[in-house]
Amino acid sequence: MTVVLKNVSIPDFGVPGARPAIPAATYEARAAALVERAGADWVVVYADREHLANIAFLTGFEPRFEEALLLLGRGGERIIVTGNESIDYTPVTRLPNTRAVLAQSFSLMGQDRSRAADLVTVLRDCGLTDGQSVALAGWKYLSEAEWQGAAPTFFVPAFVVDSLRAVIGASAAIRDVTAILMNPVDGLRAIVDADEIAQLEWGSARASAAVWKIVEGARPGMSELECASLMGYAGEPLTCHVMMSGAAAPRGVIGLSSPSARPVEKGDGVTTAVGYWGGLSCRAGLMDDHDEAFLSMAKTYFNALRAWYQAVDIGVAGKDVVAAVEAALAPSGLRPALNPGHLISHDEWMNTPIRPGSDEVIRSGMAFQVDIIPAPMGPGQALNCEDGVVIADAALRAEIAKAHPQVHARMQARRDFVRDVLGVPLKDCILPLSSTPLCYAPFWTKPGQLLAAG
Repeated sequence: MTVVLKNVSIPDFGVPGARPAIPAATYEARAAALVERAGADWVVVYADREHLANIAFLTGFEPRFEEALLLLGRGGERIIVTGNESIDYTPVTRLPNTRAVLAQSFSLMGQDRSRAADLVTVLRDCGLTDGQSVALAGWKYLSEAEWQGAAPTFFVPAFVVDSLRAVIGASAAIRDVTAILMNPVDGLRAIVDADEIAQLEWGSARASAAVWKIVEGARPGMSELECASLMGYAGEPLTCHVMMSGAAAPRGVIGLSSPSARPVEKGDGVTTAVGYWGGLSCRAGLMDDHDEAFLSMAKTYFNALRAWYQAVDIGVAGKDVVAAVEAALAPSGLRPALNPGHLISHDEWMNTPIRPGSDEVIRSGMAFQVDIIPAPMGPGQALNCEDGVVIADAALRAEIAKAHPQVHARMQARRDFVRDVLGVPLKDCILPLSSTPLCYAPFWTKPGQLLAAG
């Protein structure tokens, strides 16, 4: 398949301003579905500053600086338990009839513990009692091959698990129900509705616009910090730290690096990534105007991106997407370093059905990050082009168009651009979330030159 380098003016698709709100009724339905599927007296959802996605999805609240628990009872109880600072932040909660309870053990060390220091007492006061069953959700879960112990284990601090057992009794049932939220087949967070998609588009569009400002403005001699500052950060909630780094042979480009004062020089491999709630965007290339060997490898990489879009469809197994990408990268001796695509949400990577050997199929309502990280890369080289898309059948597309017409219009305009200008037709079910969909400039001193199908 022919790939060419061509001068392209990326249209202004519009960057959304206000973040769309999730209706309170949606949060109510999510919480009710979790309680029903968990089948326990209490569902307990753990959260901290890094692992906030589950509680944010269920309530619209996420803890600041400290930990929190969401308690959902069979009798309709809805309680957020958190520390000294986040207790005053709980009014942002969108889940109706939720009350906040202070547990000062969740507060930072050295802060006041005089009012509610004992989590066991707090949990009892919330209504948990001896002999009840608890369904506990952490920030991820283990497969059968990862745990051979006699008792269940959890991605939740032992302090929380031990406190729960002290309340309900050591012999009472505590089950891990994280998969109900995060399973890549039918997890509550894996299949999203039009309102959630509008929020994802807000984050993905803004993150990709920020990244492109860096690609367009970064020049030799600027420090990594100066390059990163071009993004125009406006306080959007981040899914991860901002990444920006460069390197020349014999050093390798380290994609996860935060920016430093190191100057980026001509000929360096460069990479940057920005992730907001709803999507991460990444671009990596060469800080130069041309390099024939690098261009050849970049064309192979673009073919792999095109193969991803051609392979993905509703009902397609994850293993088939992996195989298509692997075959496209092989001519340049490359392979995917990680899964070439994963589900996105409040966290940068939720889970993924796209795995080698996976028979799990892509479904309508799944939002993916097209995440093809090629390996191995030589010293001073970097290739990457990551953006968000959502998979939507005709019914969901109609729901988006009705509830969020501007979001739908932007996604349709991006589809037209990818087809008409970049030469890559997209199936009807693929809706681009990015402000720079499939836009890849291999040479950063010529950001107006993009790869496209010939």
